[in-house]
Amino acid sequence: MNNKRILITGGAGFLGSHLCDKFIGHGYTVVCMDNLITGSMDNIAHLLGNPQFTFIHHDVTNYMYVEGNVDYILHFASPASPIDYLKFPIQTLKVGSLGTHKALGLAKVKNARFLLASTSEVYGDPLIHPQQESYWGNVNPVGSRGVYDEAKRFAEAMTMAYQRYHGVETRIIRIFNTYGPKMRIEDGRAIPAFMSQALHNQPVTVFGDGSQTRSVCYVDDLVEGIYRLLLSDENMPVNIGNPDEISMLDLAKEIIDITGSKSDIIFKELPEDDPKIRQPDITIARTRLQWEPRIQRREGLIKTMEYFKKRLGL
Repeated sequence: MNNKRILITGGAGFLGSHLCDKFIGHGYTVVCMDNLITGSMDNIAHLLGNPQFTFIHHDVTNYMYVEGNVDYILHFASPASPIDYLKFPIQTLKVGSLGTHKALGLAKVKNARFLLASTSEVYGDPLIHPQQESYWGNVNPVGSRGVYDEAKRFAEAMTMAYQRYHGVETRIIRIFNTYGPKMRIEDGRAIPAFMSQALHNQPVTVFGDGSQTRSVCYVDDLVEGIYRLLLSDENMPVNIGNPDEISMLDLAKEIIDITGSKSDIIFKELPEDDPKIRQPDITIARTRLQWEPRIQRREGLIKTMEYFKKRLGL
């Protein structure tokens, strides 16, 4: 056990809870802070009572205080799926702006290294492919998805301002589509939706004609990338994701095959500003963090299916 203490905002969420496990596994003392708007105590129930773990029920858009030393702050608090940030648009904007400001202020006071969970959504519906960190993006600020995209873009600007003006040590990760155990079944994102529909032998819903692409990364790979970035000297944004690109139609077919489902595929209208392509350029992660994804998509989907089958009682 080391003597390092880490605060993870949004720590009861999908990614945050995996990060709690990761850092406890490496001997850190973990403080998990979450208002449970989209997070769940189920994700961290196994950690309650662990002397290395503390849970604080708190909204990070309000004044933040943590007693004692804090060496690192991972700011992962935010609704992250379209179904969530369309349901909670104001909260999404507030956690990206006010929440980031409060978390950075705490990092400044505690002299802690700060890592911001940003997103590939800062690239919007990209005009270059694959997306490099130097790309400024193509975002509609007044579209329905703008509440998430612009919250994260603002959070990046605030983080860089604290780095440059206050000298806070900061890291920024741009997370591409990630999947795995602890995702909410009603998350609204493609893999939980496809998986749930297929396991129930219901029609699998694909938006548009299914030609839009995503690059999906298994959660264990992503968490390892976050860990390496936090401990690196890289203070500019870094893409972490799996560059193995697949169309939504092919992903739906693959999930139907893995689950042994009898589901048909049906098509619905593409949501507003839904990106047509999404693929990370991970050159910086490969060369400076010595990181790249190791878990193949089919292997990761099988692990995710087993988790969903348990959650669904199948």
